[in-house]
Amino acid sequence: MRIVAGSAALERPLERAVVTVGNFDGVHLGHRAIMDLVVSRARAHRGEAVVWTFDPHPRKVLQPERPTPLLTTLEQKLELLEALGVDVTIIEPFTPEFARMAPERFVRELLHGRLRPIEVYVGYDFHFGHDREGSMRLLTELGPRLGFAVTIVPEVTIGESDVNSTRIRSLLAEGDVAQTATLLGRFYTVRGRVVPGDRRGRTLGFPTLNLDPDNEILPAGGVYSGHLRFLDAGTPPASSVFGAVTNVGRRPTFEERSAAIAEAHLLGFDGDAYGRRVELSFESRLREERRFSGVEALRAQIACDVEEARRRLGPA
Repeated sequence: MRIVAGSAALERPLERAVVTVGNFDGVHLGHRAIMDLVVSRARAHRGEAVVWTFDPHPRKVLQPERPTPLLTTLEQKLELLEALGVDVTIIEPFTPEFARMAPERFVRELLHGRLRPIEVYVGYDFHFGHDREGSMRLLTELGPRLGFAVTIVPEVTIGESDVNSTRIRSLLAEGDVAQTATLLGRFYTVRGRVVPGDRRGRTLGFPTLNLDPDNEILPAGGVYSGHLRFLDAGTPPASSVFGAVTNVGRRPTFEERSAAIAEAHLLGFDGDAYGRRVELSFESRLREERRFSGVEALRAQIACDVEEARRRLGPA
């Protein structure tokens, strides 16, 4: 997949571009429905499937006092788009000046003038231009005049509700990683670097890797089963995967931290991973976080958590 740093940086015209425009945070099943259309239509036209997205997220610029926490890092989003068959992703810098652009100018000068699409697909809740004044009506009226077709892709529903990023954030806040996976079409994952901890897990007999997360959202406090994948070179090598029992929380038995942390005990691994970049998946919630009467009670519960995680994850 070709990555372009802004529409102004396009060095050559796109080839029979089939384009979608949006933030696509999470690249969930609703987004995937759009991508499937864009990719299939691009293949039918022997053209390029193009995603035009924005960085930073518009709300971080327009509402900095209450920015929306994101489900995916830019790195994760690009990898997910590539896996869906997207040929070109244009990452438009979202600035206050860009936000003030009139909707019609956005369509005429940027979408049409720079991308030259033959077809455009957008989600049912797409708005654009200054104060989000650009409507579906304006886009569907201007598109044919400028030479491209516009299709509004309807919502995807699961459980009688729309699949959207807001709903997924709410599920993660409840610790419902199973339903989160249903809406995403994959397990929720967090990336980051392994950092030193207080080594308390080792004294309990269950050493852990402490994660400094790149992602802005951790699931609700609790204990989860999943997997940890190494992303960079080292020992074990990149792409090595281990079953994991992950605690997200503030360690109430020992201390009440101000911010939640994620620490993972790996099944079948007891090496030094400090400094390594890893990806941690949250596949099922084993229990809520709680305070124990002492070290022995905590150790006994962790042993139970590990056995339950082995049962749910199956053979390594």
